[in-house]
Amino acid sequence: MPSSALTGIALTLGAVAFFATLDTATKLILTTVPMMMALWFRYFFQAVATTVIVVPKRGWGIWRTARPGLQLLRGLVLVSSSLAAFEALKHVQVAEFTAIVSLSPLVITLLAALLFGERVTSLRWLLVLGGFSGAMIIIRPGGESFSSALLLPLLVLLANSTFQLMTSRMVRTEDPMTMHLYTGWIGTLVTSVALPWAWAQLSGYEWILMVIMGMSAAVGHFMLILAYERTPVAVMAPYIYAQIAFAVIGGWLVFSHTPDGWSLLGMCVIAGCGASGTWLTLRQSRTAQQAR
Repeated sequence: MPSSALTGIALTLGAVAFFATLDTATKLILTTVPMMMALWFRYFFQAVATTVIVVPKRGWGIWRTARPGLQLLRGLVLVSSSLAAFEALKHVQVAEFTAIVSLSPLVITLLAALLFGERVTSLRWLLVLGGFSGAMIIIRPGGESFSSALLLPLLVLLANSTFQLMTSRMVRTEDPMTMHLYTGWIGTLVTSVALPWAWAQLSGYEWILMVIMGMSAAVGHFMLILAYERTPVAVMAPYIYAQIAFAVIGGWLVFSHTPDGWSLLGMCVIAGCGASGTWLTLRQSRTAQQAR
């Protein structure tokens, strides 16, 4: 395997470790910090960090966009996803939340077929159904452990899949760093509206947790961008599901939570279907290249 691919895989594993840290820190923060204040800080930290890193290198021209309306809509979709995610993490354990949200690649396949008429093979439909069956094993409607709060990650899943689908379409004409800047500042401006009513005096410990949350989001996204630059998506995508394992570790270390057997089974089904979908994409890509 080329060294660039190994570097990309290492960066991917580092990124998902930071994302798991982000979710774990967020769940811990929300026990004492108002949700809108935490959400504002998450976007503010990302926006400032991205601006400080990108603008000096690329200049103010990085703000130019041919699709300002879509940039705004994409930013609002991400804010909606973040709101649902923060609310979900208040009630749902990190590992279960991460597993359900990891269905995004499969949901994107479904949305692409329904909205854009893309052809989806029978095997892909089977993987989509398998992924949802894994989510249902975790949620277990009607079971003793069922809570309506377990439905919140499904809202996050839908919003996040819509966001990623928009990203995949916009990246054809827009600079990824421009999109990253807009999402950060749109999120900051939108959440700033509620900040006067959500602001609270925080202890030093709470501010440290907020910084950890912001740094985890910023570093995780930056590492993922570096991974995309070095490694084909089909190669690195299976390693993204390692976030489920990191989330299990984080939940165990911080909250002493261990998923039960059924939840672990559901997580394995989701990761298996997602990884199989990635392998199928890689095989189809190689077949198309050979045909050309």
